[in-house]
Amino acid sequence: MAVGAGITEPLLPVSGISLGVTCAGIKKVGRRDLTVIELTPGSTVGAVFTKNAFCAAPVTVCKQHLAETNDIRLLVINTGNANAGTGKQGLEDAMETCTRLAAKRSVDVNQVLPFSTGVIGEYLPMTAISNGLPNALEALAVDNWMDAAQGIMTTDTRPKGATRQFEFEGETITVTGISKGSGMIRPNMATMLAFVATDAKVPAGLLQKITTEATESSFNRITVDSDTSTNDACVLMATGQSNASAVVDEADPLYQQLLSTVKDVMLSLAHQIIRDGEGANKFIEVKVEGAVDRAEALKVAYSVADSPLFKTAMSASDANWGRILMAVGKSGVENLDVDQIDVYLGDVQIVDEGQRAPGYTEEQGTKAVSGEEINVRICLARGEVTESVWTSDLSYEYVRINAEYRS
Repeated sequence: MAVGAGITEPLLPVSGISLGVTCAGIKKVGRRDLTVIELTPGSTVGAVFTKNAFCAAPVTVCKQHLAETNDIRLLVINTGNANAGTGKQGLEDAMETCTRLAAKRSVDVNQVLPFSTGVIGEYLPMTAISNGLPNALEALAVDNWMDAAQGIMTTDTRPKGATRQFEFEGETITVTGISKGSGMIRPNMATMLAFVATDAKVPAGLLQKITTEATESSFNRITVDSDTSTNDACVLMATGQSNASAVVDEADPLYQQLLSTVKDVMLSLAHQIIRDGEGANKFIEVKVEGAVDRAEALKVAYSVADSPLFKTAMSASDANWGRILMAVGKSGVENLDVDQIDVYLGDVQIVDEGQRAPGYTEEQGTKAVSGEEINVRICLARGEVTESVWTSDLSYEYVRINAEYRS
C-alpha cells in the first residue's frame, strides 16, 4: 500500500562511491539486509542524527568516529535489528562490526560508520553479520544504488531513491541518494535512514552546513505517526571526483547550486517516505501561512499532521474540518485569534474567519479529500512566514502492520 508510482528514474552512479548488498540472514533468510558503501580516499562526510535520548548504539559509535576523523571510507548498514536498547553489548557489537570491516579493507576502525534499523531491544546476530561482510564487499559496484535502496528497507513496501544533475564550469555534477522509512517517522535531528552522495569537491565544514540545512527543509518536515526513531541518520558524502573547482565558501555559486540540488534530492526522498508510510492511502501537505515565525508555523502544521482524528478522517475521505480547527486550537500558539483563521482544502475554502465559509458544501469538501493527494492550507493572519509539513493518513492497515510487527 503506497501512494504514487515510486522511483521513476534510474539512480545514476556517483564517481568515487561503490555499494555492495547481500543476504546475511539477520532476520529473514533470503532477504537483502546488509549493505556496505565504500568512499574513495579524500571524500568528505556530513551527518545528522536522531535527537531521541534512547539513541541506538550505532548512532553513538558514528558520532564518536566522526569526532575522531572526517576521513570516512566505509559505511555499513544492517536491517532487521536496530541495535537500540542494548546497552554495553550493543556498543561492543557496533564496534566489532566496524573493526571487522575495517580489517578487510585495511583502514582504521574510526573510518567506518555503522548504521542499523529494525526491531529495538535485541542484540545483533554478530555471526550472521560477520559472515555477510565478505559477500557485501565482493558485490561492491558503482551502479548498485537500486540494490542498496532495497537492502536498507524494513517495513517499506518499495525502495526510495532520487538522482539530480547540474552543469557547473562545463562539468556535470551528480547528486544521488537513497533512503528508508515507513513507520516510526517524525525525524528530529537531524524511521529513517538516508544516504546521499555527490562527486563535487566540498570541504567537510561546508558539507556539514549543506547537510544540516537540506535535512531541515526535507526530512525534518515529515511525519507518519509523530514518533522519532532511535536510529534516524542522514549522511551526505562528497567524493571530490568532479573536475569542477572545489566549493570555497557559502557565497560560492557552486555552494548555492549544490545546496539547492541536495535539497531537491532530500525533499524527494522525504516525500517518498510519506508516500510509502505504513498503511498509507493518502499523501497530505499541511501548509501554514501567515505565521509570526517558523517555529509557530511548524507548531500548527505538526499539530494537524500528527492528529489521529485528522488522519483517520482523511483515510475515510471525510472532510471533517472541525478536526482541523481542533488541532490548530490545541497547538499552543499564544494569543491565537481564531476569528482571523481561514482554512482551505485544495481550492475549496472551508473556514472563513474561524467559522464555516459561506457557500461551502459537504460535497465540495468530500471531493477535495477523495483523491490520493490532499492539500490543507491554514491561514493564521499573524505574520509573513509560511511552512509546510507532509504526512500520510492513518488507516486500518497501519494498525495491522504495527500490531504484527514482531510476529
